Amino acid sequence: MEKKYIADLENLTPLIGREIIMDGTTIALFRLTDDSVKAIENRCPHKNGPLAEGTVSGTNVFCPLHDYKISLETGVVAAPDEGCVKTYETVIENGKIYLVTAL
Repeated sequence: MEKKYIADLENLTPLIGREIIMDGTTIALFRLTDDSVKAIENRCPHKNGPLAEGTVSGTNVFCPLHDYKISLETGVVAAPDEGCVKTYETVIENGKIYLVTAL
């Protein structure tokens, strides 16, 4: 496992997504109201909507294009819609956010 620095917690506004690019992959970051940070693939499985621009409610994000509801914890699209996006583990240490990746 490897940790890669991606942002400072203080620079993420709660419930507002931010797009980052890590090793050529576009990732959506979300700071939740409990200050946890979730990271998911930044493309809705339906029509590739940019999830970082979606609306966050609880631990879900709603795609800005067609309102698909996607779990920020599992990446699964809520029924009756279907699909899944990749999720990424994050850790916060001393106010710095790291993405945990496989070597």
